Amino acid sequence: MLGIVNRVVLAVLGLALLAAGAAVLTGWWPFHGRHAPLLTAATRRRYWDADGWQWWAVAAALAVCVLLALWWLLAQLRSPRLPALAVETDDGAYALLRGRALEEAVAAEAGALDGVARCRVALRGKRGAPALRVALELEPHAVPGDALAALAGPVLHRARTSAGLPDLPAEARLKVTSHRAERVQ
Repeated sequence: MLGIVNRVVLAVLGLALLAAGAAVLTGWWPFHGRHAPLLTAATRRRYWDADGWQWWAVAAALAVCVLLALWWLLAQLRSPRLPALAVETDDGAYALLRGRALEEAVAAEAGALDGVARCRVALRGKRGAPALRVALELEPHAVPGDALAALAGPVLHRARTSAGLPDLPAEARLKVTSHRAERVQ
């Protein structure tokens, strides 16, 4: 979702800057010369001495723009990854399992599967409901069904048991590495 918001915000900003640049270059913008100000002193006085509600509307619109920009910045800084999981020990206490450690363990185990060239894993969700996102890059000779079955079977089973979770949903994305065609002689 954040990717869609980023694209929309960038598209709107790009179109606004493009329109402003085109207006300035074509002379449509209300310039009266190279050194003329955008608003003359008489125009500023006329707007300021009028009802006065226009300036409050402009200030409110700018404040909304600043708040939206701050919200967008904070959304960019927030990490979608889960930092840690609480694992129940046998004595009733809890231990923290780092999310990166679980990601690295699953990636190492899935990367060792037959036909897997590379593997990236991200632990997402909430502490009570974690989920894995696995990106497998398969070698050209690999069978996708076999790689997926091996991932869904022993690899995710060991991840669930080591984290003490009853279930650990996972989303797998498969991609085949590009390779050069063999030359026939």
